Amino acid sequence: MTRLETSHTDDTHVVLGKLTSPHGVKGWLKVYSYTNPMDSILDYPEWWVRKGETLTRMTIVQGRRQGKGLVVQLKGVDDRDAAEALAQTDIVLPKDALPALAADEYYWHELEGLAVFTQAGERLGRVSYLFETGANDVMVVRGDEDAIDKRERLLPFLPDDVIVEISLEDDRMVVDWDPEF
Repeated sequence: MTRLETSHTDDTHVVLGKLTSPHGVKGWLKVYSYTNPMDSILDYPEWWVRKGETLTRMTIVQGRRQGKGLVVQLKGVDDRDAAEALAQTDIVLPKDALPALAADEYYWHELEGLAVFTQAGERLGRVSYLFETGANDVMVVRGDEDAIDKRERLLPFLPDDVIVEISLEDDRMVVDWDPEF
């Protein structure tokens, strides 16, 4: 599964990361990336930067790993003051700009919000979010008003083992999971 660990911004964009703070005096910015691997955020030559309700298209001049993180230089951001004005803003991208995936691959943002059912038809809730572990990715499924209970469940994202079916069109996922677990 391809991972793009994003949070929603609206129905047309996904958040790829965040410009956190200035780096140096020449307009560079530190980047917190939600992509995996983290530096794949640099594969997109143009970003939309969201500050409040305003989206501004920005072009990457250069970007690189710096220590345990990333830094980037954006066109038109030439000094520390300009970089400071962009600190703590979201980096977003139109969903239609994401690379197409194979039929059995999904971006995490596509799975978030799906209704989760057992093979017996019992509704466990909705996928709230996913996270990585060393062994496999894990889905957090929270019980909702239509679920069998309000419990939060951690289900391993294991296609062909736990995950039986995913239908983005029907907004649902079927899992091989004991609801008592």
